[in-house]
Amino acid sequence: MNKDKRREIFQRLRDHNPAPTTELEYTTAFELLVAVVLSAQATDRGVNKATARLFPVANTPEAILALGEDGLKEHIKTIGLFNSKASNIMKLCRMLVDRHGGEVPRTRGELEALPGVGRKTANVILNTAFGQPTMAVDTHIYRVANRTGLAPGKTVREVEDRLVRWTPKEFLHDAHHWLILHGRYVCVARKPRCGACVIHDLCEYRDKTEE
Repeated sequence: MNKDKRREIFQRLRDHNPAPTTELEYTTAFELLVAVVLSAQATDRGVNKATARLFPVANTPEAILALGEDGLKEHIKTIGLFNSKASNIMKLCRMLVDRHGGEVPRTRGELEALPGVGRKTANVILNTAFGQPTMAVDTHIYRVANRTGLAPGKTVREVEDRLVRWTPKEFLHDAHHWLILHGRYVCVARKPRCGACVIHDLCEYRDKTEE
């Protein structure tokens, strides 16, 4: 995979979807933060159903603290691991109020210091809420990067670092979303839909399907 091929891959992904974004529903950086924390080992659709109940009632750190942990659980109990997620969100809200004036911080270090927030979640917030050119590598991006040859790596961090280094700057802000959506709907895990793929001829995967 050379730089010209990578550029063409991202050019086609952009042509196919000029304005990609997360499928999580949110209106503020805090809502996005809560949604991403809830999305661990859960579908975006399931998270959106829960936050559609939660956010009209409580969509600030102060409001969630006032709701209480049991009250929060009632709104998110349809999501997997809701007990531990509720605990983390309550601690996260307390820290936001006590240390950040109720605002979501804009640095990686401050974000990763929040309960329930790891590197991937921090990258999502930095990219989607604050427009920074980060790469939040989930299972979809990891699979696409390795399968296509775009940025192969043995670890999530290795893939992240190579994608950030090798993705042309003009595509870097949106690359995270293009690759997630491509992995979610086209380059799926068990049987990729190679016949419907806009980068079919550029992909270096050896076992392409006809679908």
